[in-house]
Amino acid sequence: MTFSEGGGFEGGRVKSRRGGAVAGGGVGLLAIAAFLLYQFTGVDVSPYLGAVESDQDGAQTQQEGSIGDCTVEEANTDPRCRLSATVQSLDAYWADAVADQGELPLPEVVEFQDATSTGCGQASASTGPFYCPPDQTIYLDLGFFDVLQSRFGASGGPLTQMYVTAHEYGHHIQQLTGVMDRADRQGAGADSDSVRVELQADCYAGLWAGDAATREDPDHPGVTFLDPITEAQLADALSAAQAVGDDHIQEQSGMGVNQDSWTHGSSEQRARWFTTGYETGDLAACDTFAAAGL
Repeated sequence: MTFSEGGGFEGGRVKSRRGGAVAGGGVGLLAIAAFLLYQFTGVDVSPYLGAVESDQDGAQTQQEGSIGDCTVEEANTDPRCRLSATVQSLDAYWADAVADQGELPLPEVVEFQDATSTGCGQASASTGPFYCPPDQTIYLDLGFFDVLQSRFGASGGPLTQMYVTAHEYGHHIQQLTGVMDRADRQGAGADSDSVRVELQADCYAGLWAGDAATREDPDHPGVTFLDPITEAQLADALSAAQAVGDDHIQEQSGMGVNQDSWTHGSSEQRARWFTTGYETGDLAACDTFAAAGL
């Protein structure tokens, strides 16, 4: 997936944190973060959790900055610049898609290494991407994409990374539109609200992907955010969706497939709902709560 020539991306949209752990984190909060990851992305990284050193009386200072200006070439080659550019493309899409809701409060986006504090507890490098509703922030360690490929079998590629970011941004839209509050996310099962929330976020990611090659960057009139998506690039995104299906994760973990414990949907469902958004471009088509079948 390629950002279009002639564009460019201002810095400051995505925060970047580097340095030590935050005091008071502890393994307990890491376990909470791992649980949140599974709730919001469907990826069970508990086998990869490592202890994060923390001191109840103090901790190393974590340095916070932001991802700076990025050229198109950097957005196409550097993962941090790709993240920044993807978020700005998502900002433009969703500001228009939910214009009837008024001005869109943008989610905060934090890219971190090692560990960081969040409104949902402490996250480690093993936590992976998640959206935290209390502080309306997307958190991710870019090293997660290596795990997604090596452990869960995703094919990799730029659109794989963009799909994950777009899925988490979809949760922010659900938070703003009340979906998160209305849904019963405590339940599990193939027809549960938890699954419907996740499949809707997949569909929202597809909406963005289908739009980005035609939407002009408001900062660069006449230049679309992305070049047209190729079949190979689309296959990368579908591979990522399939890799985090409940059935695939259960199989990878050596367990039998148990639909009663699903919270995210099967590999087939996740890829299909992404495709629904991508092909229809219709926000209403992503209403998984009105769907007779998933």
